[in-house]
Amino acid sequence: MALQGSALDLAWAAPFAGLLLSIAVMPLAAPAFWHHHFGKIAAAWTVALLVPFTLAFGAGETGHMLVHTLVEEYLPFTILLGALYTTAGGIFIRGNLHGSPALNAGLMLLGAALASLMGTTGASMLLIRPLIRANDNRRHNAHVVVFFIFIVSNVGGSLTPLGDPPLFLGFLQGVSFFWTAGQLWGETLFLIAALLAVFWVVDSWLYRKEGITPADPTPDAPRLGLEGAINLLPLAVAIGLVLMSGTWKPGIVFDLWGTPLPLQALVRDIGLVGVTAASLWLTPAGVREKNQFSWAPMQEVAKLFIAIFLTMVPVIAMLKAGPAGVFAPVAALLTGPDGQPSPAAYFWLTGGLSAVLDNAPTYLAFFNLAGGNAQQLMGEGALVLAAISGGSVFMGAMTYIGNAPNFMVKAIAEERGVKMPSFGGYLLWSSAVMLPLLLLVTWIWM
Repeated sequence: MALQGSALDLAWAAPFAGLLLSIAVMPLAAPAFWHHHFGKIAAAWTVALLVPFTLAFGAGETGHMLVHTLVEEYLPFTILLGALYTTAGGIFIRGNLHGSPALNAGLMLLGAALASLMGTTGASMLLIRPLIRANDNRRHNAHVVVFFIFIVSNVGGSLTPLGDPPLFLGFLQGVSFFWTAGQLWGETLFLIAALLAVFWVVDSWLYRKEGITPADPTPDAPRLGLEGAINLLPLAVAIGLVLMSGTWKPGIVFDLWGTPLPLQALVRDIGLVGVTAASLWLTPAGVREKNQFSWAPMQEVAKLFIAIFLTMVPVIAMLKAGPAGVFAPVAALLTGPDGQPSPAAYFWLTGGLSAVLDNAPTYLAFFNLAGGNAQQLMGEGALVLAAISGGSVFMGAMTYIGNAPNFMVKAIAEERGVKMPSFGGYLLWSSAVMLPLLLLVTWIWM
C-alpha cells in the first residue's frame, strides 16, 4: 500500500530536516566529530524516522517502505554511482597541467560536453583529479572546484537521460531520449557560457593576485596521456546498460514484498556490479595509486544518501499529495491566475526543492503533480516538462546535497587538501553566481 501523503503532518519531515541541518552545521561546528561519526549521525536520524513510522503504520508497512526505497531508488542509484566512480577512478590522465584560467575553463568545457554522454558522475570523476592536480600549487583553488560542480557536476548533464538521474527517471516514465536536448539546449548553452565567463573573470583576478606561486608539488611528466584507458570499455558498457534499461521492455516483472522489479532493471544493476568488478580487475597495477583513488568519497555518499532517501520518504509523499496535503500552498503556486500551469513556478519549485531533497525523486514528484503522462507533457505540456527538467538539473548545483556528484567532488577535493567552503559557504557562492543566471533563464525562456 502506497504511503498516503494527505494523512501526514509536518512533524514527519523533522528527521529529514534534522539530517539536513546536521550536514550543514556539523562539518563547520565540530569537523573532527563529524568526520569520524557522520555515519552514526545519519543512522540516528534514520532511526528517528523508522521508530515512529513503525509505531504509526506497523512493521509490515515499514518493511514495504524499506524494500521500496532500497530496490527502486537507493540501490540502483548507488550501484550506478559506484560503477561510474570505479571506472573513472581507474583512468589516470598523465602529465602535469598548469592551472591557468584558460586551462581550467577548457577542462570544465570538456567536462560539460562529456556530462550528457557519460553522466555528471562519470565526467566529474574523470576530470576532477587532473583539475585539482593542475591547481595544487595555487593559493586560491577552492573556487575552481566550486565552478566545476556548477558546470560539470550539474548543468552539463541536462541534455540526455544519461546525463543526470532526474532525466533518466523521466526516460523510464516515457520521455523520449532526445526530447530534453531539443527543449533545453538554449538554456544549457547559455548557462555554460555564462558560468565559464564568470569563472574566467574570477580566476583571472585571483591568478594575477597570487603573483609568484610556490613550487609545484606535482612534478612534470614527460608527456600528456592516459593510463588505464582500458576502463573506457567498462565505462561504455555501463552507459549501454543504462540505455538498455530504458529501451528494452520484456514485460517480465518480479514482485519483492509489493515492490515491482522489472527484469531490465535487474539486468542493468547486476551488469553494473559486473562493470565495477571488471574495472577493478582490468585496471593496470599502480594506476589507481597514481590517481590517489580511495573509497572514502563513495562511502561518505553511500552512508549519507541512504539516510537522505529514507528520511525524505514522507516529504516526497506529502509533495505528491498536492492540494490534499500539508504542502497544498506549494501545489497552489503551480497554477497561474488563468488556471493554467505556470512553467516559471514549476521551474523554481522543482529547482528549489531539488537543492535540498536530491533532484531525482523531486523531479518525479513534480512530474506526477503535472499529470504524470509523458506523451501529454511532451506535447501541450512541453513548457512545464522543460521547466521541471531544467529546474531539477540546474538547481541541483545550489547545495552540496542537490546532486550526488557534488558531494563526491567535495570529498575528493578535501581529501586532496583543498579547503572547500562549508555547506553555508557553498550556498553563498551558488546564490551569488547561479541565482542571477537562473533568473535570466526564467525571464528569457519562461
